[in-house]
Amino acid sequence: MADLKNMKGISDADRKLIEEAETLLGPEPSTMGFVKNLFWGNCRQELVFPYPEQDSREAAECDQLLARLDEYLKNEHPATLIDQEQETPDWVIKRLFELGALGMTIPKEYGGLGLGITSYNRVLERVGKYCGSTAVILSAHLSIGCGAVKLFGTPEQKKLWLPKLASEWLSAFCLSEPNVGCDAGGQETTFEKTPDGEHYVINGEKKWATSGALAGLFTVMAREKTPEGAPPGKISALVCHPDMEGVEIFQKNRAKCGIRGTWQARIRFHNVKVPKFNLLHGEGKGLNVALTCLNFGRCTLSAGMLGGAKRAMDQSIKWGQTRHQFKQPLANFELVKTRVAHMAALTYAMEAVLYATTGMLDRKDDDIMVETAVCKVVNSEFGWQVCNDAMQIMGGEGYMTENEVERIFRDSRINLIVEGANEVMQSFIFAYGGKKLAESMLGVKDAVTWNSGESFGANLSRITGNLRKGPVLRLALGLGAELFLGIRKPAPVVDKVHPSLREHADRLAGFIREHSHQFKQASKRYEEAIVTRQAVQARLADNAIWLHAWACTLSKLSLDITKGSKVMVELERDRAAAEHFFSLAQRAIEHNIRDLYVNSDDTMLKSAEASLKYSSTLPNSDFAIPERSPTARGTGRAMKQDGIKQFPGTGIVGGVPAGAGANGH
Repeated sequence: MADLKNMKGISDADRKLIEEAETLLGPEPSTMGFVKNLFWGNCRQELVFPYPEQDSREAAECDQLLARLDEYLKNEHPATLIDQEQETPDWVIKRLFELGALGMTIPKEYGGLGLGITSYNRVLERVGKYCGSTAVILSAHLSIGCGAVKLFGTPEQKKLWLPKLASEWLSAFCLSEPNVGCDAGGQETTFEKTPDGEHYVINGEKKWATSGALAGLFTVMAREKTPEGAPPGKISALVCHPDMEGVEIFQKNRAKCGIRGTWQARIRFHNVKVPKFNLLHGEGKGLNVALTCLNFGRCTLSAGMLGGAKRAMDQSIKWGQTRHQFKQPLANFELVKTRVAHMAALTYAMEAVLYATTGMLDRKDDDIMVETAVCKVVNSEFGWQVCNDAMQIMGGEGYMTENEVERIFRDSRINLIVEGANEVMQSFIFAYGGKKLAESMLGVKDAVTWNSGESFGANLSRITGNLRKGPVLRLALGLGAELFLGIRKPAPVVDKVHPSLREHADRLAGFIREHSHQFKQASKRYEEAIVTRQAVQARLADNAIWLHAWACTLSKLSLDITKGSKVMVELERDRAAAEHFFSLAQRAIEHNIRDLYVNSDDTMLKSAEASLKYSSTLPNSDFAIPERSPTARGTGRAMKQDGIKQFPGTGIVGGVPAGAGANGH
């Protein structure tokens, strides 16, 4: 198979970017997941159809936890106080440990509940309905904090740390830095081995470490320090404790727009000596730890958003039915009905995508990185739209604190940014989702097309030799017919649905075929330029997202109809919502395909360049500038802190978590 890094015409910078991305993501799985198959025009039905269902025993255990949490969340949990005071009280954390929520995914042998991924997300959805901040605390602890120990720890490490993490300690994940956001591979925090090989010495700074100021355990990503001029060292995951000498929590938190009850610490490491016992998963495997944990975090982020979106939707619909203007309920007006239908369609699809994805994780499917990215984009983007619709229906009252919608609205906005900004996810879904197909196309091109850098004889020999090979000839003929004659491959079969849904299944199959065709056509049209044409990438990525959401929604609706466990009025609502979603998806896909050919990209780029040029004339001193900017560090305005609640750090000497010694023992 051809290598995209060797594609002619791409710049050295883009080639290096592809190389770094491949290193970051690791080797391709042996089998392709559902979304990657969409790029080929295939539908691996067995991955989504029938819709995954929980084991009845585990579902019952989860139901018991949900019942306990409902009682607590309805009658005790101070959601508004947490938001207004910008702090989650200690008693709330203790209560969540007592209820089992903060240990729910930790195996029973270590004191947890041993619940699977679907149960975990059901709980996060329920918590998100009441309090976005608390959902984030749970997610940060279980998905990316202690999740690293649970997934990658040795038996000795698990025995030492998991019981505390199930009952007493919060945990934090130290990945982001002042210069490291979405670029997880850009770690600047370093470690060196001591001469005796018994310790690692960490130096650097971490940012956005949720619960870092409250945690008894950090999972820290750091790069091995190498001599000047040598290639950068590999990244490893090291477990630290706040009482280790040299750990400085210099800022516990910063005031922010939403999820105000969560604390994101800033932590410095000054020659922190970490025992080799505390290494997770082996040296140089830190990014594998980080990316695996993010797969789970992207789902739990989605679950919390789903809970909040459902709550905002239900509240606003009830408001629309009971608020009268012009002598009739708001809900009678067609433009309000437009928003009601939009919310219903998106929340049904959000749920369908989320629990299809958790089903894949529970099954331990091999290739799910693109699917978790799609899940994150679907739930964050759709959830934000639902909250916006709910706010608009409720009008001025929606803006009032006691009605809770404004808090859900504020809490939801961060989800489009964290766990991989949605724009980064679009490029990732396009590039990683379509990578194998692009490499196959490049291989055919290299095998049978003229190369101006070769002699006439060399070209003739290569082309005729390759065309004698059956597989190459078949690929070349099929690809050529599609690219130059518009002859598409047959649509995939999508038939594992309730008979009444066959029309929707057939439409889905047709659009899967068209998606593959448009990816191939765009690759031919732009060739190497497509590497930097993110607007083009986004249209194709968005269509893959819509198609995946369509398939998951279709599968869930088929199950709901077949089981017949919902009361009729609920099933009618859900069926209508799903069918409206199929209509919305079709319109969006058709719009994106049109935009591949007729768009405003030229004027957009011209306008952006003009705006950037104008901005360059404005003094940096009037604006906020990134603290570690490589081109403008120290030139921005001083940030005024008057009237903003402050969360000063504790200095280098931190509190000692119960049972956590500096050596981890």
